[in-house]
Amino acid sequence: MKVLVLMSGGVDSSVAAARLQSQGHDVTGVTLRLWGGETDSGCCSVADVEDARRVAAQLGVPHYVFNLSDDFGAAVVEPYVAAYATARTPNPCVECNRSIKFGRALDRALTLGFDGVATGHHARVERDPPGIYRLRRGADAAKDQSYVLYMLGQRELARTLLPVGDLTKSEVRSIASDLGLRTAAKPESMDVCFIARGQRTRFLAARTPARPGPVVDVGGTVLGSHEGVQGFTIGQRRGLGVATGTARYVVDLDASSATVTIGPYAALLADDITVRDLRFVHEAPGSRPLAVQTRAHGTPLAGRLEDTCVRLAEPAPRVAPGQVVALYDGDRLVGGGLAA
Repeated sequence: MKVLVLMSGGVDSSVAAARLQSQGHDVTGVTLRLWGGETDSGCCSVADVEDARRVAAQLGVPHYVFNLSDDFGAAVVEPYVAAYATARTPNPCVECNRSIKFGRALDRALTLGFDGVATGHHARVERDPPGIYRLRRGADAAKDQSYVLYMLGQRELARTLLPVGDLTKSEVRSIASDLGLRTAAKPESMDVCFIARGQRTRFLAARTPARPGPVVDVGGTVLGSHEGVQGFTIGQRRGLGVATGTARYVVDLDASSATVTIGPYAALLADDITVRDLRFVHEAPGSRPLAVQTRAHGTPLAGRLEDTCVRLAEPAPRVAPGQVVALYDGDRLVGGGLAA
C-alpha cells in the first residue's frame, strides 16, 4: 500500500512511519507547513519540520513539505478568532483535523496517487466483515485521541491508517528508542500550535477589537467589568476579575451586549446539550444509551441522542458553545457535533 504519512515531528508520527515501513508499505513522509507568524510554536515550528525530515532520513523514506498555510489561516485561525469574538470556545485541533489533515492533505495525497494517509493519532480504525469502517478509542486511555477525530466518516476512514493506536505511549517511545529515532524522548506539544504559551488573550486582542462590558450575577446585578468576552469561557472559575467571597463560575456569555454572567456551581448545571453540525462515522445511533464526552480527556457521561439534543442521565456542567460533544457506544465512536 502506498501511504503518505503526516509527520508532525513528534514521536507518534515518527513511529507510525516506522511501523508502516516495517510492515512492507511504500511510505513517504510529509510535514504540513501551517503557520509562520511570530508566535510560531508547537507542531507548526521550523524545528518540528527539521525533526520530521531527519527521522524520515533515518528510516530511508522520502520526505516533503506541503505548504498549506493559506488553507490553515482560512479554515483554522480565522474561525478561531471569530469564535472567541462571538463568545464561543473553539477547538482548533479539531478543525485542523477536519479541514487540513483529513481534508486538504488527504485530497492531495489521493491526487498524487497514494492509497491513503497515516497519522500518529492514538485511535484505531477497524473494518467490520460487512465492510463498514469503525473508529475506536486508542489502547492507551490516557492518550486516546478519538474525540478530536469525531468528524471522520466512511470516506476518510477507508483511506486512513493509525499505526500507533494499538500501543501505549510508553510503548511508542520504547519503539522509537530501539530504532534510535531522534524524537524518542521529545516532549509532547500541549498548546495551540499557532499561539505562544500564555499568549491567547494577546493573540486575540491583536486580531479583533476588545469590547468592554459588565460582569453580572445570575440576577442581573453588576459586580464589575471586563475588557472583552474573548477572555472568558463557560465554566471558567479563575480570572473573573471580581471578588464575591464564594466560588463563582462563568454561566453565560452574551457577545451582543458584551455581558459576562457568573453564578454558583448549581447555575452551571444542565441536563441536556443542544448539538449542531452532527456527523456520524456510519449512521445515527437512534435512541440507545451512549457515553457522552465533552472534553478531550473528560469522564464520559451517560446519555441519549434525541434529534439534535443530547439528553443526559444526570445534570452536568454546561458545555461551552463551540466545544465538541462526542458520542460513544462502548469504546466505539459513533459520531458527534459542536455544542450550540
